[in-house]
Amino acid sequence: MAFTFTDSNVEEIIASGKAVVVDFWAPWCGPCVAMSPVIDALAEEYKDKDIVIGKYNTEEENDLCIANRVISIPQILFFKNGKAAPFRLAGAQKPEKVKETIEKLLAL
Repeated sequence: MAFTFTDSNVEEIIASGKAVVVDFWAPWCGPCVAMSPVIDALAEEYKDKDIVIGKYNTEEENDLCIANRVISIPQILFFKNGKAAPFRLAGAQKPEKVKETIEKLLAL
């Protein structure tokens, strides 16, 4: 199961220096709901790695959206060493593409 990011925990997790994958979603967003099992499966697959993979509900939280200029969802942001990675994924994605981008993040 994917981690649940909130405004009260996300900055601390990013600052930890670990690789972090944040899926921005909302319950009313069809493509977001379709991505949910992909994110859950990847969180399970990478659970023994030094990475946190989770979801950030934009209906309940918004500080991270504002700080990272997230204006459309679904959107996946990647962080490592306390900073945003130089790539992001917007829109519904194939599981292979998300996994490829996670591997790219881990290689940074």
